[in-house]
Amino acid sequence: MIAAPFRALGGFVLWLTRLVGANLMVFGRTLLHLPRLDLGELSRGLVLFGFRSLPLALGAGTLIGATVVLQAGVYATKFGARLYTGWAAGFALLWEFGPLLLGLVMAARIGARNAAELALLTVNGQIEGLRGISLDPFRILVAPRVVASVISVMALTTSTFLVSILWEAVAAYFTLELPVRVFFGAFSDMLRWGDLVGGVAKTTAFGLAIAVVSTAAGLRASGGARGVGQAAAASVVTSCAAIFTLDFLLTPLLARVFG
Repeated sequence: MIAAPFRALGGFVLWLTRLVGANLMVFGRTLLHLPRLDLGELSRGLVLFGFRSLPLALGAGTLIGATVVLQAGVYATKFGARLYTGWAAGFALLWEFGPLLLGLVMAARIGARNAAELALLTVNGQIEGLRGISLDPFRILVAPRVVASVISVMALTTSTFLVSILWEAVAAYFTLELPVRVFFGAFSDMLRWGDLVGGVAKTTAFGLAIAVVSTAAGLRASGGARGVGQAAAASVVTSCAAIFTLDFLLTPLLARVFG
């Protein structure tokens, strides 16, 4: 009975060490193979993770923009700062709600798909088959998918932010009766390029976490179809945890750099 808590703690530490080690291995091997990526697989990954995720990202951007401006408008009106709704909504979107919510959506869309596909290749033996014919599966298959995921999230971020800001202005006009000119006036006067760069940097970090975590989850899969489902679920859960952790760590750092 006395040893049970220590046994549980030791098991958790061992599990966490293995998880972190597997993700660091994926990240390190991706960096190692950057000069020799398979361009065909990279292009396929950009279409699969980027272009095909565009409708979802734009839809999420619409909802994020409308929701953020409503929340910002409530507090701006409460404190008599209605004219600054554009700044408040834009700052909240670029620094917190936009990157965080988009990262969670992409963890479910890109991360789960990447993990499931790699898990299927792993449990069916294709990964080992490539090694058997002296081909490096990391160079021709895994690393290009990691890079494509990061680039896709970074590209989707800029388009999503643009759509969200436009919908913020529309929502402010119809719900708060705030003229579009006034909204964008406060937005342009008080926000800086550093705010946009900080938001894109944060979302890019989230994209890297999603790519690495989902890849590691897919390569660890075993046990047939059940293992594929478990890999996809583990990818989403671990990616979300990584996103919240990075958000906590990066927010004060980026505020110090771009503030």
